[in-house]
Amino acid sequence: MKKKLILLGSFSLICFLSFAQSFNKEVNDAYTITRMVEKFHVQPRPFNNEFSENVFVQLLKQLDENKIFFTKDDINTLTKFEFRITDEIKNRKSDFLLALTSICRKRLTMADTMINNICNKAFNFSLPEKITVEEDSSYPSDEKQLRIKLYKALKASTLASIMDDDKLLTLSSPQQKKYVDSIEPSTRRKVQGSFKHSIDIIFESTGGIDEAIGTQYCKAIAVCYDPHTEYFPLTDKENFESELGQQSMAFGFQFKEETDGTVVIENIAPGSAAFKSGQINKGDKIKSIQWGDQSPIDVSSGGLKQLYDVIEMSNHDKATFKIQKPDGSDRVVVLYKEKTGEDENKVKSFLLKGSKTIGFISLPAFYQDWENDNNGVNGCANDVAKEILKLKRENIQGLILDLRYNGGGSMQEAVEMAGIFIDAGPVAQYKNRDSKIVTLKDINRGSMWDGPLMLMVNGYSASASEMVAGTLQDYNRAIIVGSATYGKATAQVVLPMDTTINLDTDIDQVKADSYIKLTMSELYRVNGTTAQGKGVQPDIVLPDILNASTQREADEPHMLICSPIASSKYFRPGPSIAMDNLKALAKSEVDGSIFFTELKNYIADAKAGNASRDISLQLSDAIREAMKGINQSLDTSLAAKEKPAYSVQTNSYEQQQILVDDHLKETDEQWEDFLNRDPYLKVAYDLIVLMK
Repeated sequence: MKKKLILLGSFSLICFLSFAQSFNKEVNDAYTITRMVEKFHVQPRPFNNEFSENVFVQLLKQLDENKIFFTKDDINTLTKFEFRITDEIKNRKSDFLLALTSICRKRLTMADTMINNICNKAFNFSLPEKITVEEDSSYPSDEKQLRIKLYKALKASTLASIMDDDKLLTLSSPQQKKYVDSIEPSTRRKVQGSFKHSIDIIFESTGGIDEAIGTQYCKAIAVCYDPHTEYFPLTDKENFESELGQQSMAFGFQFKEETDGTVVIENIAPGSAAFKSGQINKGDKIKSIQWGDQSPIDVSSGGLKQLYDVIEMSNHDKATFKIQKPDGSDRVVVLYKEKTGEDENKVKSFLLKGSKTIGFISLPAFYQDWENDNNGVNGCANDVAKEILKLKRENIQGLILDLRYNGGGSMQEAVEMAGIFIDAGPVAQYKNRDSKIVTLKDINRGSMWDGPLMLMVNGYSASASEMVAGTLQDYNRAIIVGSATYGKATAQVVLPMDTTINLDTDIDQVKADSYIKLTMSELYRVNGTTAQGKGVQPDIVLPDILNASTQREADEPHMLICSPIASSKYFRPGPSIAMDNLKALAKSEVDGSIFFTELKNYIADAKAGNASRDISLQLSDAIREAMKGINQSLDTSLAAKEKPAYSVQTNSYEQQQILVDDHLKETDEQWEDFLNRDPYLKVAYDLIVLMK
């Protein structure tokens, strides 16, 4: 050991010079981020000790959120930089990055070896082991404790994966142990691969660990200004994102790999198979893929490469996706690959036939004109208008626009969308860093639909969705039904990392090695209030499973605080909508619904169980908790037992297409099944029938 230390010491100067040189780009980018923020950000934060501390905490969280790689001694070594990071950034110094990277290299190399050694032996789930709250929330004191914590983390992940197998709970106790023993080796290897992958993506990045740590450093600096300001190196686009929509046959997903190796859906191509399904949204995770009648393939922790390999296995077979929503619930969606860019029907609409014929339109995202015509012809507002025309030919008596899980998108399309439903006038306001208030207006006289209108929202309706919901609520033009929206009322622009750019020029022509998504505007409703941090509050509130655990804008550590402004002087609300009867009906239906009764109990149980507690690593305890969870879990099949007051039908235009398109027929059947079971839509339909 002494010889090794002496050897390292003799090369320390060479290593220092090598590291210092390798961090030139990162320290320059870190400095440029602060300059870009000072020049363009709507609310630049003070560049002080508090900001330095925030960056320090954020970066450690990004690198070791579960506290399984660093020891307390490592953190103590780094703590001397906690209030010096702003000085490092300002003077383009790399002392902190050198110290951090040296520790990371040592700990990740050690962890990689430990993971292999730990996973070479089967886990014994009969031992009375547990992860205590204290050790779960703190760094291990030394390398011995680090190995123990890593062992427990691997064992806990293996046990959790085993418990994901629904078959286990149907077996007797002797059968359970035998079954667990049979699947433990493969499950352990899968977990081993997942943990090692989170290390590999750091070591195997384009510029190695130096670049990976430097990139995380810049990302931490950016996000400490606000949750939506992000640093984008070119390597992110090259290594971690792939636009599947560019292939000749595709589902239309765009994925993003997180630093822990998990893959989430980053975007969905408008008009694609994924988009038309209406069941898939940004932030969802794909757990498994089943081609045709073959066995499902687990892709939950294999990273981007495995996911792409499975997706590319066929262009023609039916694929059944098991999707996990951000709230933890699962959905099963059947998709076929399609040729992209050829489908006119990007937005789905249906008829709800009952005592009245009500139109239903689902909009998963506010996409803009991707043909670059800049005239809105291919934007979502125009596509919704087309669906409204189809529905009006069916003599609908009301319209429901579903914005649940719609995370936003183009603000210009949101302005156009709001304009579809009002005559003319202001639809929103925004303020840049110069404090000048700008009004966004609907300049087209007339509306596409002036009858009863209802918007469905939930905690994942954000940004552009909130703008449309807030505008139509302010004008008394629509009733908003659901739960409070996410609460994001800021707008971002992606800029090249270049402090000399002029926003009045075509910044798309400026090329750079790095980019920054910068929060440049605060958004306001026409009445002067803001949804920032508060969301849009529905007129009629329904219990929502998202309330059990969802994280909204207000929960983000660096959320911007936006003060109200004056109402637009051109804003003239319409007559108020009578709500008393509608609220009474909604309460009666929720109170009398088996599903909503169970849902409220589930939310209460989930909130009570969110408190930190020790985690047992014994199979018997895990099975006991799983059985208890079944008793406390939400039985979603209850929704199917409560029949709706409507039948779901496709419009006449699509009925002709279904006759010659089997894929479209299956998609519509999937939609009809979902809409017939949707408990929220059942309430929404009964409410809109009463609207005048």
